[in-house]
Amino acid sequence: MKKEERTERCKRLFYTPKSAFDVIDTSDADAVETLSSSYKDFLDGSKTERECVENARVMAEQWGFRPYRRGMELSPGDKVYTDDNNKDIMLAVIGKNSLDEGLRVMAAHCDSPRLDLKPNPLYEDEGQAFFKTHYYGGVKKYQWLATPLELHGVITKKDGTVIEVQVGNDPYDPVLVINDLLPHLSAEISKKTIGEGFSGEGLNALVGIKPDPDEGDNRVKLAVMQWLHDKYGVVEEDFLAAELSLVPAQNARDVGFDRSMIGAYGHDDRCCSFAGLQAILETENPQYTAVCVIVDKEEIGSEGVSGMKSMRFDTFIGDLCRSQDVELRHCYAKSLCLSGDVCNAYDPNYADAHDKRNNAKIGYGLGVFKYTGRGGKSGSSDASCETMTRARRLLDKAKVKWQVGEMGKVDLGGGGTVAVFLAQRNIEVVDVGIPVLSMHAPFEVIAKIDLFMCYKAYYALFNEI
Repeated sequence: MKKEERTERCKRLFYTPKSAFDVIDTSDADAVETLSSSYKDFLDGSKTERECVENARVMAEQWGFRPYRRGMELSPGDKVYTDDNNKDIMLAVIGKNSLDEGLRVMAAHCDSPRLDLKPNPLYEDEGQAFFKTHYYGGVKKYQWLATPLELHGVITKKDGTVIEVQVGNDPYDPVLVINDLLPHLSAEISKKTIGEGFSGEGLNALVGIKPDPDEGDNRVKLAVMQWLHDKYGVVEEDFLAAELSLVPAQNARDVGFDRSMIGAYGHDDRCCSFAGLQAILETENPQYTAVCVIVDKEEIGSEGVSGMKSMRFDTFIGDLCRSQDVELRHCYAKSLCLSGDVCNAYDPNYADAHDKRNNAKIGYGLGVFKYTGRGGKSGSSDASCETMTRARRLLDKAKVKWQVGEMGKVDLGGGGTVAVFLAQRNIEVVDVGIPVLSMHAPFEVIAKIDLFMCYKAYYALFNEI
């Protein structure tokens, strides 16, 4: 066989992943940068799930979405949303087809790993005032030491007044910090494993050292509490009903000399949330009812009333079904969902953690995961080959550059997404998201071109391209 013939046969029969930069339409170059710029602005204003939902609501109303009210009349093309808990939001564009023919759903989460303040957080020790924290989600504790932190959240007073708190986001604001031990005195810590050397109870943020002018005990604590009272009108007891978090004090930045990547806190999973949001905002008169679901609590198992396990989704879709005299279970059985969550990107610096042949790579397009889970796929919905084929056809038809992925080597760990909870509702679902470097770190990295491919995929889902 001639060399040219063998080369052609290999090209025809072998699967060889290509960089998204090698296959993207040159006309899309400006669109990649435009979308990335909008995403960075969204991230900078969405450092908690509450802020993410509020910004999504504002954007939705600007694009003509109306708050959904049970019993309201809806026609094809109508745009509605519900955000009853202020920590999740669900948007729908009513399709031409009956809901008896199913939905097209994109589901993502907007919570990210962080440090939450404990209910009774403020204390003084040797002339220094601290906030005690309880970490949320999977974090490497050492990454949060000696890192500037912002305080975000809400405090609810006894009379029901809700006070929004945000300190550190403005360049002129102070920031908070969790102290690290100097290397000169760290010999004993260095002998321990990372898990043993850094404890959750040790993640206490320094908030002040200047004492109150009046004599007595806890002068620094009193001065800090006075500052909070002057700024927000709160007393220490109000912390008991507060929802306050420490997040990295930094905004999204371009990464690399070629500016091809975005570094920021919260890519997991606000990048997929934003891509899905932008896709449904631009959706007009779809054939099937399009639904974008952005939920909370995924990082701790999707629990709570704002998590994907909640009945909130069923209540919203059930109301839509009743308006068309359709049974919810019949609607679900005909539906298709792309579960939008990030996946780990192959990192040559940690090659031993990955199966190179089956791991998504940054800059190679959207990651499609047949299964996630741990060990023997535990906790995964494990999409069927039929569902994978539906996704493959959808993405290829829309000219979306995609790749398969796996969460590292089989016995090293793994992870989960909201997909399993959609599957429990008898909805066909597959995980489709953006590869991330340094996942769960205070500064994660994604490729702009992968973000664009993710947006194209969700738009194709909603609009049946």
